[in-house]
Amino acid sequence: MRDLGVHVDDYLRLRRSLGYKLEREGVVLPRFVQYVEAAGATTVTTELAIAWAQLSEGGSAKLRRDRLIAARGFAKYMTTIDAATQVPPAGVFGFRATRPTPYLWSQTDIGRLLEAASELRSPFRATTYETFLGLLAVTGLRSGEAMDLRAGDVDLGAGLITVSQAKFGRARLIPLHPSTVTVLASYTERRDELHPQPKSTTFFVTDAGTPLKQSNVHRTFGQLITVLRLGTENVHPRMHDLRHSFAVRTLINWHRAGHDIEARIPALVTYLGHVNPASTYWYLSASPELMGLAAARLGDRFAGPS
Repeated sequence: MRDLGVHVDDYLRLRRSLGYKLEREGVVLPRFVQYVEAAGATTVTTELAIAWAQLSEGGSAKLRRDRLIAARGFAKYMTTIDAATQVPPAGVFGFRATRPTPYLWSQTDIGRLLEAASELRSPFRATTYETFLGLLAVTGLRSGEAMDLRAGDVDLGAGLITVSQAKFGRARLIPLHPSTVTVLASYTERRDELHPQPKSTTFFVTDAGTPLKQSNVHRTFGQLITVLRLGTENVHPRMHDLRHSFAVRTLINWHRAGHDIEARIPALVTYLGHVNPASTYWYLSASPELMGLAAARLGDRFAGPS
């Protein structure tokens, strides 16, 4: 039988062809195989997987849980090749991931954020961040998706954005409001004037004409939040919360309009690029206003005759 290293390569190639990026697995699974082979084993066992997951590279419960998840995925694949393979059980380390409490951006706060972005020292950088953050707020795009947009992905004539570099490889179309098209057209004009021969094909670029870097974008966002003094002691605004707030506003508007939410949820799931509808339904529990509207409609549905 071929060695485990070859099987890891095959496993990663297969999963990635299905749209999974497996960045963490691509790093840790070769190390896992080295550990197994160093132990003199030729197959994956529960004992070896758990022992490897507990190696002190950071030592946190989350790290151990993530390493074991990676090993479990590979072990499940190997059971189709080697019947002696053992799949380690889930939940060995008792770590349960929790979602951070979202900061629900009000329209006023979004306006303040964009105004602060427009006052960044460099005029073009200010325009870039005001447009970038505004696009996140009105479309619900993930920040990484917006950073990865190519100039050709933004069709201003059709009023559509094609998200080709999406999470899980799920490309999708984002329709744009005419006012958003106008803002993006203005940014495109300024960008092309400053960089007639661009160094990058991305839609958003830096003053130097290079792609935006995730670290710089998050640092700038953090600086804007500090200036605005947004958030509370326990809730800290994140860029991803602009996406969360977009979804909540959409659901609130549907409730207020009396639409059938269950019938429309699949459209929102597709629009947001979620793989699992549960990821979209989670937004229902994040807003007291939304929960109140849902409870009122539920009460109307089951209320008896007066």
